[in-house]
Amino acid sequence: MGGLTGWLLLLCLVSSAKASFSPTITKFVFEVCEDVPIGSQAFTIEASDPDGDTLTYALVGPNAAFFQVDQNSGVVTVKSALDRENSVTMLLDVTVSDTTNLTPGRLTIILNDANDNSPIFRNTAFDVSVPENTAVGGSLFTFLADDEDEGDAGVVRYSITEIIPPQGSEVLEIGTINGELKLKGQLNYNLLSSFYRLRVNAGDLGGSCGSGDKVFQSSNVFALVTVVDMPDLDPIFTSTTYIGSVEENSAVDTFVLRVTAIDQDKGINDNIIYSIEDSTADGLFNISENDGIISISSAIDREVIGDTVTLIVKATESELNVNGQPATTTTTVQVNIGDINDNPPQFYNCEESCVTATQFTGEVFEHSLGAISIGMTVKDPDKSVQTELRLEGVDKDVFSVEPSLAASDSIVQLLVRQPANLDFEEKQQMVLQVIAIDKDKTTFQSTATVTINIKDTNDNSPTFPQDTYKLKVAEHSPVGTEVLSVTAEDPDTMDAGNITYSLLPVSILEYFDVDTGTGRVYVKNNITLDRELRSLYSATLQARDSDGKPGTTVLEITLTDINDQPPIINRDLYREFVKEDGQFEFKIEATDGDEHGTVNSQIVFSIEESLHSGSFSIDTNTGMLKNNAELDREALDPKDNGRVNLTVIATDKGIPSLSGSVSVVIVVEDVNDNIPAFKSESYSFSVREGEKGASVGFVHAQDLDQTAEYNRISFSIIDGSFGSFIVRTSADEEGYMGNIMVDPDIELDYETDRKKFLLRVEAADLEQGKATVTVEVNILDVNDERPEFKSDPAVSVKENTTISEAVGRFVAEDKDTNHSLVYELESVTCRCSGKLTQCEWFTIDPSGDVRVNPAHNVDYEECDQAVIAAQVVDLYTEKGENNSVIPGQMVVNIVDINDNAPQFIYSDSVFVVVSEGAGKGTSVAGVTASDQDSGVNRQISFKVSSVQFENSVTNTTKPMGMLFEAVTTQQQDIYVGIIQTTEGLELTLKGKYLVTVNAMDSGGLSSSTVLEIFTIDESFQTQLQFRITKAEVENSLSEITRAITAATSAAVHIVKISEVSSARSENGPKSVMLAYFIYLNGTALTSSEVEKKLSDANHFPTLNALGLMNIGSAPVTETKTDPVKYILLGIMGGLIIVLIVLITSLLCTRRNYKRKLKAANAMKSTTMSDNQKGGAVVPGTNKYTMEGANPVLNLNIDSAIALDLDLNEESSDTDKVSLNSLDLGGSHYNMIMSENNKNDHKRGILWDKEADEPPEYDEPLGAALAQLGQNKKNSNTNTDVGIINPMFDTTDL
Repeated sequence: MGGLTGWLLLLCLVSSAKASFSPTITKFVFEVCEDVPIGSQAFTIEASDPDGDTLTYALVGPNAAFFQVDQNSGVVTVKSALDRENSVTMLLDVTVSDTTNLTPGRLTIILNDANDNSPIFRNTAFDVSVPENTAVGGSLFTFLADDEDEGDAGVVRYSITEIIPPQGSEVLEIGTINGELKLKGQLNYNLLSSFYRLRVNAGDLGGSCGSGDKVFQSSNVFALVTVVDMPDLDPIFTSTTYIGSVEENSAVDTFVLRVTAIDQDKGINDNIIYSIEDSTADGLFNISENDGIISISSAIDREVIGDTVTLIVKATESELNVNGQPATTTTTVQVNIGDINDNPPQFYNCEESCVTATQFTGEVFEHSLGAISIGMTVKDPDKSVQTELRLEGVDKDVFSVEPSLAASDSIVQLLVRQPANLDFEEKQQMVLQVIAIDKDKTTFQSTATVTINIKDTNDNSPTFPQDTYKLKVAEHSPVGTEVLSVTAEDPDTMDAGNITYSLLPVSILEYFDVDTGTGRVYVKNNITLDRELRSLYSATLQARDSDGKPGTTVLEITLTDINDQPPIINRDLYREFVKEDGQFEFKIEATDGDEHGTVNSQIVFSIEESLHSGSFSIDTNTGMLKNNAELDREALDPKDNGRVNLTVIATDKGIPSLSGSVSVVIVVEDVNDNIPAFKSESYSFSVREGEKGASVGFVHAQDLDQTAEYNRISFSIIDGSFGSFIVRTSADEEGYMGNIMVDPDIELDYETDRKKFLLRVEAADLEQGKATVTVEVNILDVNDERPEFKSDPAVSVKENTTISEAVGRFVAEDKDTNHSLVYELESVTCRCSGKLTQCEWFTIDPSGDVRVNPAHNVDYEECDQAVIAAQVVDLYTEKGENNSVIPGQMVVNIVDINDNAPQFIYSDSVFVVVSEGAGKGTSVAGVTASDQDSGVNRQISFKVSSVQFENSVTNTTKPMGMLFEAVTTQQQDIYVGIIQTTEGLELTLKGKYLVTVNAMDSGGLSSSTVLEIFTIDESFQTQLQFRITKAEVENSLSEITRAITAATSAAVHIVKISEVSSARSENGPKSVMLAYFIYLNGTALTSSEVEKKLSDANHFPTLNALGLMNIGSAPVTETKTDPVKYILLGIMGGLIIVLIVLITSLLCTRRNYKRKLKAANAMKSTTMSDNQKGGAVVPGTNKYTMEGANPVLNLNIDSAIALDLDLNEESSDTDKVSLNSLDLGGSHYNMIMSENNKNDHKRGILWDKEADEPPEYDEPLGAALAQLGQNKKNSNTNTDVGIINPMFDTTDL
């Protein structure tokens, strides 16, 4: 009853109180740059109050230490340095009050990245040794540096800022992006440096947050590249030339010289082994293998081997070079052989090749001076010797020998001293002895015999037997006619057969010439030898010997007469006129230029035989010409136009006789003595119907009279025309012709009854002499009908066919009886993918046969049907169009054959096997394929042919059993192969399965592909928590997948989505998604890497909107407070405050308020300490909303201070103790945060044990008392219970 009364009283108080509404926070997510300076504005809390009351703002919770808020304006400034790399987001608890109502809220602060981290090198050591023969472009070392910043600020670029020695920049370079140190040029241990000291810089691309200046960060490390010498150089001799000397016949093992070689590879310096590779004289020398000493190995004869011996000495390193081959080099050693005098001089004949000789021969012209070459050489094999030469014999005084004192190798000549004694006529040969004596050893002598042949000289001129010759020759004698043959004599032997002849003066050569070798004079030009012009010629015949000495004689040549003048007729042409049937007579006159009174000048006349010569005669002596028969003009050829052509010849009586001729033209004049006559007795012609003015045919008639006034003919139709024909007269080659034509106004029609006409045509001359003839004209049908196509049935052709026979035929018909049809291709249209397009797959023969075009391949997969359009032409069409009105069409259906193997469809999907899907029968991958063939030929089945596993740890590949199988399904025209496990997979393997899948069609054609199925460890599993239900997640799964794929740039493999069965509060997750994030190369992201990418400011708002609230372990949920309960409690609290104000003193109220203010100041002092370090808190990790927590002073303090509840506000000592307690609490806070930061990689979100376990105490004060003893004992021990201040409870607020 008492409770009921209390509730009634409460309701009365509520109804009597004025209603007051709580303020509302309108914005919960803010973006803040992590480099905002301390004291600068970060953001402004946005809130509103329906009552319009003045609002005050406060910050609570652990992250309140990083910010400070103006309680009146809500402007939040940075109080402690922010760090995005510790956490991308922070949860900040705030309260907004209107003095009556208090509204708590949790803001999400997204920290935007600033470039505040320098790249950090991962490498622990930076020294590397490199063989000098490493190929240019080879990788030596990879510098790896990480920058925790995002975007360009986190992109690292590498460069070499210093190289010692500086020449190293020509051989070393670093990849700007990948940090890979590579060879830019070839290393050389000996020529370049044996080491390089590098300073490598790793710098980011710079970045800024907001509108601030761009900041760049970099780090430097030093690296030492040591060049390892390799045996890549051949040894080298220390001297470029080696020259030694030794006398011939020296003792065996005599020292000659020493050669030395060294290894150019300074870092290796192998031993050198010496050998003689080649020698110009084998077996004379040997070399010590170890020290390179060359000595004599056999007897030496300089005269046999020469003055020098050249050796090729090879030096070989004791070890093989880098290529596994001996490293060698060679040098040339020259050994000079010293001479001793141990050989006599010898004579040699060196005309062709030098051979020893004792007989020599020479020639000399009589009475001549100079040297005589005898081909003699004197040699002494010894060096530096002199040979004395002298002559012996009967004729030794005629000659001298040169040189008289010769060197070891000299040419010997004889000089003429007495040329007068060289007389060919007295003596033709002389014999001498040449003696060679070694001047140092006179006992060394040699003798040679020399025979000198004396040659004759030309000292006589040629002579003729007579001084003058009188000669005769007939005029116009033939060319080559001999006039004289005479020979000159010369006693010199060299002139025998060598005399040449010529005629003088030069002008005589126009008429006569002489054979230069025989002296025969002959006629050169018979035409110019004309006695009537010149009868006497005088010439000089000259003879010259081989030296040009001349001898002459005189020739007088007289021409005798011959009959060489023909008779000459006095006129060039005779022309006479006579009428046919008339008589005529006239005289021909001629003269002869030969000598008068001789037979050469007597003339006889005659008529040359011709067509009409028999009708005329001539007097042989007088030349009188007359006709001896009647003349008929019509008997003559009309082309001659009445002319009779005769040739009269005048001939002399000389031997041979000569003649002249003249043309005589007798013109026979015409008279009209003939009538016209047709050339045929009748004519028959044909003409096509419908042609106006067409020519029907020609009739021919002739009048034999040969003049136009008597033989001109005109034609006319006198009967049978019926007005349908006309005739036109024209001249013909022989007579005249009449062109019978269809009247231009008349059109003949074959279809009428009159198909034939009989015409009478008349021919008449000008004096009306007439003749008639009958002409038959037949009317012909004309081809004027167009051809038409018959319907052509469709044909079928298999694709890829190569047959040359016809695959179809076009057929057309023509109503005309006389026709010739030719078929022409107009177009070929193919149906390709449902569309018609032009193609060239088929051709058409003129006969209409359709054939496959051999230049193109018929492919069903490209086009399945072709339509051929053709035209037919009548070659005999005479009138109208000659082709069909409608073109013909033929449909060709392309028949498919199995000619295409299945083709896999590319997919960029990443296939993985995770622990959840490692059991038997689990689908782990899929392939798709299609076949361009049709029907049963395109049916595909999949089969796994082999399985291998590539171990990423051992970097090996081994075959596996058939761990997978393929299940074939079909989706429309695409076949899908689902790859399933046939047994449980081993989860400990790290790497990828290489699964070869075959796709085979029903015809046996197949192709294969290799799938990479990566094994992903369970440690890479990531948990995504959503504030929405499982059904809502599944409905938005495509959008969620796209968003997290865009954020991570990785493929998402979702294991399962499950409901959260029970939540601690309504703010907790409602569903959880387990997923793996895998790159295309099979690399998986850890949970912390996923959290870092999803928390990026560019992606987090989208994911938050899709319901994502937590990444990693499940967050601690808070109990949502009923708003109605808060309203009632607020009203009740207001009534209680009114009663307290009325009952208690103002001092109590002030003390309570003052205590809270001091506590806030202590909190501020603690967060400003040097040891303070904290991180942001992401959504879902708030641990201060449970009952008993104080959001203002959440610190562990000394229990003595905790028991001093009646703290005197004036006591400064007490205040100091209180501040010290806050310092202890701050240290504990740092340790907790540090431990939480260490575990960030495991769960991505700060958490603590207290969030998962219920509190042991209902009141913080009891907890503080219980912990008092423990805190004193373990003041330095870290705990997992969060930051709890047991000094206060919620009643203090």
